[in-house]
Amino acid sequence: MGTETDERRVAVIIEDDADIRDLLEAVLTQAGFETVPTSNGLDGVRAVREHNPIVTTLDVSMPGIDGFETARRIRSFSTTYLVMLTARSEEIDTLQGLESGADDYLTKPFRPRELRARIDAMLRRPRRNVATETVEEAAAQSAAPIDGSAASADAADQTSDDWIDHNGLRLNSSERLVSLEGSRLELTRTEFDLLATLLESQRRVRSKADLALLLRGDTYSDAYFVNEADKRAVEVHMGNLRRKLGDSITAPRWLETVRGVGYRLAAREKV
Repeated sequence: MGTETDERRVAVIIEDDADIRDLLEAVLTQAGFETVPTSNGLDGVRAVREHNPIVTTLDVSMPGIDGFETARRIRSFSTTYLVMLTARSEEIDTLQGLESGADDYLTKPFRPRELRARIDAMLRRPRRNVATETVEEAAAQSAAPIDGSAASADAADQTSDDWIDHNGLRLNSSERLVSLEGSRLELTRTEFDLLATLLESQRRVRSKADLALLLRGDTYSDAYFVNEADKRAVEVHMGNLRRKLGDSITAPRWLETVRGVGYRLAAREKV
């Protein structure tokens, strides 16, 4: 049975430029969304909290709180797909946007078809139902140690074919669960997808371009051009993933960088 959010397909627009706001309304309405337009960060945060949108578009340069702070506030309670739109093209702004919690980042002027395609790709990726689970609740559950009776249940579950085990790291793609040395690990959607891809690829090297396309839900084709900003975005997500794992770049246990190419899974530890 679908949830109300699934049926309504709500999108919140946070944009102070009226012309661009109207364009976003038209693009998202044509894509089948019920739109909720706002003109500043504070109103945008309130709209996301009230309407629980599947997608939120967010301008960076706005009066009052900027897009980066708005993204951080939204991420404290919502798992909406967050797309940042800005006239800024500097690499540092892209990185800051991703670190603030954005799922994707487009510079103005953008092509409506590309925005539609990127949103369609994001919607093909799993998303928690934030109507019944907040980020804080998910984080508390993810951080909880696996012990007692719960440990027995999880240990039984982790013997199934759905789990991949590598050097004390366990991942279940179907349930989107990760545990490290017996404790649940909280990852963003993007971090989980990157980790799952590398675990499934084992020692096969995955290029940054390959991973950038994968995160969009696309394959090698002429549909997208992977630029340096896309590759740097992968680097940022990989850096965040490494920090959460406590992994070392020089002596990796899980994520190995192949200089000039991309990433692969580190070798298995000898027993």
